Amino acid sequence: MALRHAVLAALLDGEFSGYELAKSFDIGVANFWHASPQQLYTELAKLEKEGLVEGRQVVQEARPNKRLFQVTDAGRTELEEFAAAASKPSVIRDDLLVKVQNADRIGTAPVIEQLVERASAADAKLELLGKVLRKMRGDLDEEEYLLRGERIGGYLTCLRGIAFEQGHRDWCRRSAAVLRERERLATRADAH
Repeated sequence: MALRHAVLAALLDGEFSGYELAKSFDIGVANFWHASPQQLYTELAKLEKEGLVEGRQVVQEARPNKRLFQVTDAGRTELEEFAAAASKPSVIRDDLLVKVQNADRIGTAPVIEQLVERASAADAKLELLGKVLRKMRGDLDEEEYLLRGERIGGYLTCLRGIAFEQGHRDWCRRSAAVLRERERLATRADAH
């Protein structure tokens, strides 16, 4: 998937400025696609040049003017073609995994610290995603929302984000505990 598809998909929810799009990415799309605000602005310019989004200038009195973007019919067609294309299997690219893989050769203390930090970050993300789901659901319980809710796609991707963050958090905690215990046993063995 290219960033263009994530941007087009986010714009299906309405007309957004680049700033609003970046905030939307942080809350919703970021659980499966990361992009910096600068990347988003660059991508919006490309999409507008290609006719996949259109922008309009909004004049504001007390603040700088802003541009609002929305998906064009050509952009919707691009998304429909993307949705119909076969998806590639996902892969994990994470520098922390390289560090863990070699922890017994490079020292465990900094790796353990990073695992603990990642677990903590996953907890924060879980809290945020939980709030997003509760807001989407409103007064409905989850099963009712899954059957009758308005925006099921965003809800399902948030559920996937939660499953990912829970698995990642649990793996980080377990890996940190294993490395701590191995370090403790090695220190104990060296003392004897």
